[in-house]
Amino acid sequence: MIFEKISCSFGLLLILCMINKVPAATSNDSGRRKEVEGHCIWYGQCYEDPDDGMMKNCFYNGTAKALQDESAIAILKKRCPDLSPDAVCCAVDQLKSFEANMALPQTLLSRCPSCMNNFLKTVCHMTCSPQQSKFLGVKQTEKDPKTNETYITEIDYYMENSFMESTFNSCKQVSVPSTGGKVLDLMCGDWGSAKCSPLRWFTYLGDKDTPMVPFQINYINSTGRINGFDPLNLTSVPCNKSVDGISPACSCVDCEESCPAPPYVPSPVQPFKIFGLDGYAVVMTVIFVVGSAIFLISVLLFSGRNNIGRNTYTYERELFETSAEMNVAERQGMTSEQAHEMETHSINKSPEDYEKVSSFIEKLGANTDTFLQFIFEKWGTFCAERPWLVLFLGACLVIGLGHGIKYLKITTDPVQVWASPTSRSRIEREFFDSHFEPFYRTEQVIIRAVNLTNVYHNTSDGILVFGPAFNDFFLKSVLDLQEQIQSLGLGTSHSFDKICFAPLRKENQKSTDVSECVVQSIWGYYQNSLEIFEEEGTDPLGFKTNYLDRFVKCVGNPYDPLDCLAPYGGPVDPAIAMGGFLKKGENLAKHPDYKNATTVILTFIVNNYHNKSLLTPAMEWEKEFVDFMKNWTGTQKPFYMDIAFTSERSIEDELDRESRSDVVTILISYMIMFAYIAISLGQVNKCSRLLIDSKITLGLGGVLIVLASVISSVGLFAFIGTPATLIIIEVIPFLVLAVGVDNIFILVQTHQRDMKKPNESHAQHIGRTLGQVGPSMLLTSVSESCCFFLGSLSDMPAVRAFALYAGMALLFDFFLQITCFVSLMALDIARQSSNRFDVFCFIRGSKKNEPNVSNSQEGLLYSFFKYVYVPALMTKPVRCAVMIVFFGWLCSSAAVSPHIEIGLDQELSMPEDSFVLKYFKSLKDYLSIGPPVYFVAKGGLNYSDVNDQNLICTGRYCRSDSLVAQLYGASKVPEVTYIARPASSWVDDFFDWAESPSCCKYDSNHSFCPNDDSDCDSCNIRFDSKQHRPIPDDFSRYVSFFLRDNPTTTCPKGGHAAYGQGVTYQTNKTTNMSTVGASYFMTYHTILKTSEDYYESMRAAREVAANLTKTIGVEVFPYSVFYVFYEQYLTMWPDTLFSLGVSVMAIFVVTFLLMGLDIFSSIVVIITIIMIIINLGGLMYWWHITLNAVSLVNLVMAVGISVEFCSHLVHSFSMSVKPTRVERAADALTKMGSSIFSGITLTKFGGIIVLFFAKSQIFQVFYFRMYLGIVLFGAAHGLIFLPVLLSFIGVMQTRSRSIKRQTHSDDTAEPTMASPLLPSTSRHSYNAITPALV
Repeated sequence: MIFEKISCSFGLLLILCMINKVPAATSNDSGRRKEVEGHCIWYGQCYEDPDDGMMKNCFYNGTAKALQDESAIAILKKRCPDLSPDAVCCAVDQLKSFEANMALPQTLLSRCPSCMNNFLKTVCHMTCSPQQSKFLGVKQTEKDPKTNETYITEIDYYMENSFMESTFNSCKQVSVPSTGGKVLDLMCGDWGSAKCSPLRWFTYLGDKDTPMVPFQINYINSTGRINGFDPLNLTSVPCNKSVDGISPACSCVDCEESCPAPPYVPSPVQPFKIFGLDGYAVVMTVIFVVGSAIFLISVLLFSGRNNIGRNTYTYERELFETSAEMNVAERQGMTSEQAHEMETHSINKSPEDYEKVSSFIEKLGANTDTFLQFIFEKWGTFCAERPWLVLFLGACLVIGLGHGIKYLKITTDPVQVWASPTSRSRIEREFFDSHFEPFYRTEQVIIRAVNLTNVYHNTSDGILVFGPAFNDFFLKSVLDLQEQIQSLGLGTSHSFDKICFAPLRKENQKSTDVSECVVQSIWGYYQNSLEIFEEEGTDPLGFKTNYLDRFVKCVGNPYDPLDCLAPYGGPVDPAIAMGGFLKKGENLAKHPDYKNATTVILTFIVNNYHNKSLLTPAMEWEKEFVDFMKNWTGTQKPFYMDIAFTSERSIEDELDRESRSDVVTILISYMIMFAYIAISLGQVNKCSRLLIDSKITLGLGGVLIVLASVISSVGLFAFIGTPATLIIIEVIPFLVLAVGVDNIFILVQTHQRDMKKPNESHAQHIGRTLGQVGPSMLLTSVSESCCFFLGSLSDMPAVRAFALYAGMALLFDFFLQITCFVSLMALDIARQSSNRFDVFCFIRGSKKNEPNVSNSQEGLLYSFFKYVYVPALMTKPVRCAVMIVFFGWLCSSAAVSPHIEIGLDQELSMPEDSFVLKYFKSLKDYLSIGPPVYFVAKGGLNYSDVNDQNLICTGRYCRSDSLVAQLYGASKVPEVTYIARPASSWVDDFFDWAESPSCCKYDSNHSFCPNDDSDCDSCNIRFDSKQHRPIPDDFSRYVSFFLRDNPTTTCPKGGHAAYGQGVTYQTNKTTNMSTVGASYFMTYHTILKTSEDYYESMRAAREVAANLTKTIGVEVFPYSVFYVFYEQYLTMWPDTLFSLGVSVMAIFVVTFLLMGLDIFSSIVVIITIIMIIINLGGLMYWWHITLNAVSLVNLVMAVGISVEFCSHLVHSFSMSVKPTRVERAADALTKMGSSIFSGITLTKFGGIIVLFFAKSQIFQVFYFRMYLGIVLFGAAHGLIFLPVLLSFIGVMQTRSRSIKRQTHSDDTAEPTMASPLLPSTSRHSYNAITPALV
């Protein structure tokens, strides 16, 4: 981004200087034109100006003379072939000066032959034409007091208007490859190329104050004869025409007329519309209306049939009958329902269907159910009988795996967190960094003027209005701040001069002065000098001039070598140094009115290295810079300034601080959940048993098991060497706690509701309980683990690491729950049975508080579900309303989900109190140029070969579809390509550098020598005769010289500043020949403000690069510093759908296998999970949660957590023995609803609320909002929609399963409940739920 130091010579190219003329005595009479044939007005040089060393021409009022000197004749034929050496008005000394001074314009204009040809004509005829007196008038002369010779100090140059315009038109688009700008930016003074006109151009070329102009030349354009003069009117060559009919015309980059027809730009993809309305909304509305109508009609038509949920009994009658049956069961001492077990009736089968032989699949499913129940029952009994052994072995396992945490590596580098090592952006970034060094480190201060008014300046162009940023007191304060920043660390090993980027340092220079460091600041236009800033003067019309006029001049021509180059020797880009001058919707290319600036931007450039060990001094200086800015902003900032700042290290530092600052919030969240678990597990029926029946110890034990599972997972992967991320630390405990708590509640509450059988030990009772709920726990845990393990297929490191750690943590959690937690339950039940206090187990309660083991314990929440909530939900009107409402909810979410915004705004990544957050906001509001983008051509081209050169360059003979030409064409349509400027081209600049005799030099050893070293000899670069390119050997010999040569006044094309790091080459030490490898061509993106702007600019750049690769035959890729962060968004939707699809499919397969090959139950689970995810998509749209890697992790986690809300209840329904769907749905909801609600729902809800108070905006947006949605939506679907859906469509129960359950009960000689997954309750807990269908 450092621009080539093109100096002085620039506007001066006016080469007229080349005319170095000499003095003569002045005589107004002699200045009159004779009414005869044209004659000379000067001849020879006779005076050297002591002030500037310029030679002035001798006055001569005579006829032209013939040239005799062969070298002078050669020069004339080379430069002015349309003039004859037999009669000219220039002497040998004039022609030699002319040739010497033509080096600079030759360097800048020769890219376009017609421009150079037309320009030469204006200078040749002024210098040597034998008819000078026809169009040149001597206006002023002076005498040399020493020689008494008269020399000319001012002339009038009459030029035909059409010739002046055509010459200007042929040159107005000639480019400067190193800057991406135009030559007229350097040759048109304050106007620059944007405001330059034919007269303004020639006026600048003739201004005596322009460098290298020997005297004042007043260009007068006219149509026809004027003041007795015939304006010079020659034939000019348009830029799109060949000068001689053989050589090529100017290229497209230098001549708009040479450009082929622009390629067809397809119209942007229009949003999906139907009748002018959002297409998705219209489609989903139709689906909702039609679907709801079909559903309601079906309910009405089949309302009397069993398969819509026919009710056999009223709720009151069922309650009465079941109460009587319960009394009978109690008298018989039976607690299970085996005595009352009946066949489960499929809604799709008649009674005779059950006499049919079960299929193989049905038998296999039934065997699976029975086998799982038997295994878990035996396992639970084993663990309950040996609690201390199991706990000891479990502790050894956790401690052993936890030992691996000391090897844990936490990745905080955003690149390594979000970009896959095998992703295209990471590979290209690594290639760029290793070949060219990483992009510079930037430290930036954005200073906005507040409480200040506009500045008005009266000039010859009228009153100019400047923005408040041009207040002189404001600017002086900016300079003071800038100087303080540059002096930070002075005298230390990390002072600014030791770390800064100084592109114009000479080779082997040992130390750097601060003034040589690149600082993009408005003060560069004043050389960081208050004295220059305060200079005042008067323009020719008598108007006062001051610092404002200098600013206008420098933004018009930042390369002005006399007034505008910054102290480091290069230009200051006003688009980088100023801000706030563009209104909304404006772009830099068309609206660069820098006078409207409200903001000054200071940018300090620091060297960056691929070897990170070299960055220590820079990191230290940046830390000192941030500390200084915080202190300065808090204590010294003037009231008329608003400051935003950042350093290269600030983002990573703030992310680290953010993680630490929210530790307290996360801990509070977990503590609330822990406290709730510990308190709510207990069931206290009498106050006197409060300290005995509470489950605080058991609850804390369950929480410790959750933490132990996380520790085990982290330790295992730390041993393996899989790095972790902060997301793992922040999210996985939440996830495992959600799953683990649900299982804990189901296990404990099932045991509480299921009375111990006569002659059954506590261990057997616990084993039987685990046999009932273990298969369900296995189902949810394995489903979720498989879901996450398959999620690790993602190549995004953050998602992959999260999926691996989460999947393993869930497996460990399940294992520890069926071992250690079962053992803890056994110990807690033994404590409770012996009437000991919870926590203080060494204290025994009184005899009157002995536990009553004859009754089951239902609890308040269970009773609410059984007697209030379930009957109300299962009425037909409510069920129909629930289906309609949830279907409408689903359709509305599906309509808006495609409109979810993709990306992650930079502001959200920072804490609300971060100084970087303010910087991001200011950057979006005030910066007026986009980041640089490099098009990198990998090795493979032979740059010394003319044909390969033509694939890259844009000058003469270059292909119209060359690399740089295509980039130029792309810059013409920035709204499509996001490319703001033409690209720099080292190849073109090398050609110009090689052609200039003042550039290439070598020492006595034939080694490189700087162009400004007068002790060195000029290179004799040989050119081929056809295309005038350096021959291959000389290209290879001198290309390294070009890349080591700094630009100077005499050689502005030196390539070290612009391309020193942009071209890789290898030099053969024997032959001194260099072979060019990879190189880049730099340009800029347009202003990028939103995430969409960033990833769409990358998409567009890659499309351009793909075309370039096809054209030149070697790989070309675009690189910008932000690509690695935004690449994920190019494929975010496909990645999201793939991850969610794989997760859902994993759950389907596991559910199908572990639910006894029950396809219907599996489908219902998947339908509900998909509905939850789609509705979360609607929440993301309405609550402004963007789709990115963080939200993708949360969505994958939502799939896993949703299993907890669905699978337990669906499994309970499928194993129910009730006769109708409605009864079975009510039965399942009664048994599972309270555990799901009190377990995962209330536990998570309390912890989530705390996240609202986190300082991190990411926590507030992506964790609080999404977690809240996951829990609320999951609970709504699991406790409201799913039971209602089951009551309508249900799942089938086979005879084989009933027989297996019956057989298993007989084999054990102990009656067990019909559903092996559900808590055992009294008979009326099964039958008292039949709702009244009205």
